[in-house]
Amino acid sequence: MPGPLSGYGPVARVRWGRTDEELTDGSTYGPTYGPDRADYETTGEDKTNGERAVDGVLIYGFQSILSWVQLGLGVYAAVMLIDAAVRREDAYRAANKQTKGMWLVFLAIATALLFILPVMSFLPIIGIIAVIVYTVDVRPALREVAGGSGRWRGGSSSDGPYGPYNGGR
Repeated sequence: MPGPLSGYGPVARVRWGRTDEELTDGSTYGPTYGPDRADYETTGEDKTNGERAVDGVLIYGFQSILSWVQLGLGVYAAVMLIDAAVRREDAYRAANKQTKGMWLVFLAIATALLFILPVMSFLPIIGIIAVIVYTVDVRPALREVAGGSGRWRGGSSSDGPYGPYNGGR
């Protein structure tokens, strides 16, 4: 019975560690999953189902971690996009950090790339760099120009809930 790789010589004759003559049930594929290329090789030892399961868990676990990292980076890029959108246009000019429109375009593209493409490809990494530049360079300069201390309400750092704290004087 011809197998899925029947035109490729002796490699196709080994399935799940057995030759065509040893397969009595007529199956050419593995128990449920179809052919595994590693099982068609005649050299080396076949992996057991447990070893394949461990490999699968490690691979899918790593992919799951990368998926969560990508989601977190995408959400952070979206937050920085919103932050750039609510800043005033004249603050960008006063801080000498290009224009508001340019940063909105950069951050919008970075956010879209982080949600669409895999994080380990080339374009999302460029988007991550744009978000980092906005976070560590542009945003602090805009906050300094705007005079914001980073608090929701104004006041001095020595203000308590009932007014200024003078240290018991």
